[in-house]
Amino acid sequence: MDFQRLFDIFPYQQAKYPNKIALATKKGLQWETYSTEACVEQINCISAGFLQLGLLRGDKVVIISYQGSPVWNFLDMGMQQIGVILVPIHANVTERELIYILSEVAAKYCIVQNRELLQKIYRIKSNVLPLKKVFTLERLPDEAHWSELSVTPNARHLEEIQTIKAAIHEDDLATIIYTSGTTGKLKGVMLSHKNIVSNIKSVLTILPINCDKVTVSFLPLSHIFERMVTYTYMAAGSSLYYIPRVDNILDDLQDIRPHYFTVVPRLLEKAYHALVHRVEHTEGWKRSLSRWAIRAAERYSENKLSIWNWWQVQICDLLVYRRWRRMTGNRIEGIIVGAAALQPRLSKLFNAAGFNVREGYGLTETAPVVTLNRFEPNGWRSGTVGMVLPSVQIAIHQPNETGEGEILVKGENVMLGYYQQSEATLEAFTSDGWFKTGDVGKIVYQRFLQITDRKKAIFSTPSGKSIAPQPIEQLLTTSPFIQQCMVVGFNRPYTAVLIVPNFQHLQRWCASQAIQWSSPAFMVIHPKVEAHYQQLLNHFNTTLQSHEVLQAFHLLHEEWSAENGTANSILKPKREVIEARWAKEIEEMYA
Repeated sequence: MDFQRLFDIFPYQQAKYPNKIALATKKGLQWETYSTEACVEQINCISAGFLQLGLLRGDKVVIISYQGSPVWNFLDMGMQQIGVILVPIHANVTERELIYILSEVAAKYCIVQNRELLQKIYRIKSNVLPLKKVFTLERLPDEAHWSELSVTPNARHLEEIQTIKAAIHEDDLATIIYTSGTTGKLKGVMLSHKNIVSNIKSVLTILPINCDKVTVSFLPLSHIFERMVTYTYMAAGSSLYYIPRVDNILDDLQDIRPHYFTVVPRLLEKAYHALVHRVEHTEGWKRSLSRWAIRAAERYSENKLSIWNWWQVQICDLLVYRRWRRMTGNRIEGIIVGAAALQPRLSKLFNAAGFNVREGYGLTETAPVVTLNRFEPNGWRSGTVGMVLPSVQIAIHQPNETGEGEILVKGENVMLGYYQQSEATLEAFTSDGWFKTGDVGKIVYQRFLQITDRKKAIFSTPSGKSIAPQPIEQLLTTSPFIQQCMVVGFNRPYTAVLIVPNFQHLQRWCASQAIQWSSPAFMVIHPKVEAHYQQLLNHFNTTLQSHEVLQAFHLLHEEWSAENGTANSILKPKREVIEARWAKEIEEMYA
């Protein structure tokens, strides 16, 4: 048996790897589990419920949720197998964006996670005429609960479900996912069953995962990266645990003891800073040992390691790294990183410690994975996003003297197009059918892709030399004092940078310098703090080329996040939004 459409995955699992714990989620202090058979039953109940509502093939339903869950999967596949199109929306969506999406897809029903999101829908409901009713995932008084959509199917329901399923082709539309990238312009990416299934099958050929493995998910399923990965876990027959809250994630990881999970770089950065914070609060030889272990890990090389460095890593593993792994259940075989660039320093640190971090690359339009670092020996390189997947092709368009150019992609994973935006769809492809990613990269070590920046982010200096902000930003964030930063300089006489400090680290430094701490808003304008960051910048400038030197900076007290609209759902800063919000501060750097 094989699977060609997404809703075939659980029947495929039932035939090949029936699992007592196919899906699980935490309810209070207990884990609520579903067998493969129970998942198939729940999906059919959802299909029957939507048929009873009168939904037809091609109708659209929206889900807005912070996290994934088994119920999310049941709703997803229950809609798919009767041809209803799921439109997942990120929970941090603005009301303006919500009106736009709901109106464009003419959504008939909406499912939201909690009261906060329900109230957001109610505030704009009068602007969205097709919307008939809203259901909630959490049980709320006097509100329609998702369980009302679950109906035990009778013989007529089952016959109708089978008839519709048989008519759905792998090339048919499976989902519409709205993406704004970092520009803020919304586009509905149309993905077919084949787009996503081809990506699942390609990943399965290179990911050492099977029905004996335990996996974890805590990223939102509104993003295609996490959604495709969870489908992959299901297709492999692995047990999938959803962690509803990340504030106690270490306790849950110790309980579940997973083999694999996915993260975005921002979470690994936070884990690193938390680790450094913990080390600095130990005393004596323990602090010295942990500092040494971090330094040794940051010098780690996956390919060429001197005998002395190898021995250092072995000793650190015995004394330090093993303790770190026990904190996560002591069974992790791989952590897959996607959605944004990971600092090479962090890649080396976590790989030296035995977490096997592997970075990949993709876009919503490519469903999503294009390249991935492998888990076999010599199959990965830190600082790269890995090798191209089977069934996917890439090309570097008009490479410059260093081999850099726009990355083009072709394959069964590439989207059908943008929903109701034919012009944007045409613009996204070359005349011979290659998808234009808008990312700039090059091939290194003969077969590994390295992303150097976004095409739109690159700008030229008055002398005509190009500046790629991303490598400079990655360099600056290697400092523990810099949490986030953004290089600016388009149509400007020189290059400058906005900096969001790591306030935990800065506060400790202020204490060591006898500087009275008040609040971030006041500390970013403190003369001694500004002088300290100027020294940091002076140090980094010595490593930059002359046309890249940062001649001004401005410290910000507010972190860029999805909550305040300055980052997207996967925590990528929105460059245009940040430049608009801090336009005055940028102007001051050029006064």
